[in-house]
Amino acid sequence: MDIAAASTEFLHVNVTATIPGPTPAAPPQFAFVSGPGNPEPESWLPGEWQGPWARLLLGPNGGAVTLDPGRYAVWVSFAVGAETPVRRAGTLTVY
Repeated sequence: MDIAAASTEFLHVNVTATIPGPTPAAPPQFAFVSGPGNPEPESWLPGEWQGPWARLLLGPNGGAVTLDPGRYAVWVSFAVGAETPVRRAGTLTVY
């Protein structure tokens, strides 16, 4: 996904359940990493569910975070029962 640094919009990540069930009660968490490696614990931001989509509002007009121009690995995590999967969800380019 590409987004302008001046834009405020939702980033959507499709989360596919491996077993049938309701949407998790806990909100999804997002992290953006500009270098190699995994996200640091303090870098996670709370998002929200919209059906099977985890989403987070990005940008300078009320977004959870405003990212500087660059390339970021997008990470998503969510709690489901005893599990808390952490997945790399793609790359975001901010221009």
